[in-house]
Amino acid sequence: MSLTKDLYDLIVKIVEDKVRDIKVTREEFEKLSAAVRDLAEAQRRTEERLDKLAETVDHLAEAQRRTEERLDKLAETVDHLAKAVDNLRVELGSLSETIGFGLEDIAKVVLPGWLYRHLGVEVELERRFLYLGDREIEVDLYGEYMEKESKLIIVGEAKSRIYGRDVEKFYNEVYRPIADHFKNKAKVIGVLFGYLIHPSAQRMAQKLGIYTVASYQR
Repeated sequence: MSLTKDLYDLIVKIVEDKVRDIKVTREEFEKLSAAVRDLAEAQRRTEERLDKLAETVDHLAEAQRRTEERLDKLAETVDHLAKAVDNLRVELGSLSETIGFGLEDIAKVVLPGWLYRHLGVEVELERRFLYLGDREIEVDLYGEYMEKESKLIIVGEAKSRIYGRDVEKFYNEVYRPIADHFKNKAKVIGVLFGYLIHPSAQRMAQKLGIYTVASYQR
């Protein structure tokens, strides 16, 4: 059977259409393949970023754990320090009390000589509790002296370092109540005795009419 020209042209057209369809399909396939490769690469980069993020989170968690450990140790150290400060406060209180009583003993020996040389008062000193009505006052240094028909009462306090505020406190809490109680019955002399007398203490004592005596004074 021989092909007519029309049949031949039809066959050629059909073949060309099929080739064109195949070409279009291949191009689309290549585009799809390229898109899949891009998607796979993007997925790989995403997974890498997720891995890095997970690693960063792990590092942060470890840093947080170490921070919490350090905070726990710091809190423990602060607790120990607070306890040490409390213990030191107790020890200092005991030491202050010990020094105070030691100074008081020194005052009982030194102060009578000073009183005699400077005020002409001959007296022995002791610790005494005075009851003024319903009030009790503890006096570190107490002594009585009869001058002709007049009675002198020495009231004193022993303190290692004496400042103006100490003089004022002694005046208000010890000397003044006792002086008021014995008013018209005896003359009260107030004395503070210590290792160090600050200038502010001397000024305040002079203002209030009482005496300050350092342990080295004679």
